[in-house]
Amino acid sequence: MNPATPSRRRGRPPKATAGFNETRASLVRAGLVALTEKGFSATGLDEVLKVVGVPKGSFYYYFESKEAFGAELIDHYGHYFARKLDWFFADDGFSPLDRLKAFMVDAEAAMERFAFSRGCLVGNLGQEMGALPEAFRQKLSDIFADWQRCTALCLRAAQAAGEIRNHHDADHLAAFFWIGWEGAVLRAKLERNSTPLRTFAEGFLAMLRT
Repeated sequence: MNPATPSRRRGRPPKATAGFNETRASLVRAGLVALTEKGFSATGLDEVLKVVGVPKGSFYYYFESKEAFGAELIDHYGHYFARKLDWFFADDGFSPLDRLKAFMVDAEAAMERFAFSRGCLVGNLGQEMGALPEAFRQKLSDIFADWQRCTALCLRAAQAAGEIRNHHDADHLAAFFWIGWEGAVLRAKLERNSTPLRTFAEGFLAMLRT
C-alpha cells in the first residue's frame, strides 16, 4: 500500500530561515548606509539590492514595501544609537561631562572616517518628512526623545558631580544639545569638515560653565 501523499500548502514555499535572515540583515546594513548618505527619497531599491547581490524583483520577498523597509531601518538605527549612548554615558571611567565630550569626539571621528559622506539617519529623514510616509514622523520623534532622555540623565549626573551648575534645566539642555548637534552634523556633511561639530561642541560646553 502506498503511503498517503501529504497535501500541498498554498502560497510561497517555506523560507530557508538562515539564508533568509542573513540576506535580510545584509539589506538592512546596505539600507542604513544609503539612508545616512542620501536619505530615503533619493535611495532606490535597485541600488540596495545591487550592493547585496539580490536579484531585481526579489525585494518583496524580504520586505512588504519600501515603507516597511524604511520603518525597519529607523528602528534598527534607533536601537543601535541608543546602545551607543548607553555605552558612552554609563562609562564610569570618565566624569559625566567627559562622557559627553567623548561621545562628540567619537562622532566626529566617525564622520571623518567616511569623508563626511554619512550623516545621521534620523536627522536626514527628519528633513525629508514632508515627502515621507506619515507613520515615520512618530518613530523619528520617539527616537529623538529617547536620545534626549539619555543625555539629560548624563547632564544630571554632571550636576551631581559639580561639573554643571544646578540652575540649568537638564531636560532643556538635552533638547538644546540634540537640536544643535543635528544641525552641526548636517553642516559638517555639507562642508565636508569637522569645523561645525567643534564649533557647536565648544559653544555648548561654554554654556554649561555659565
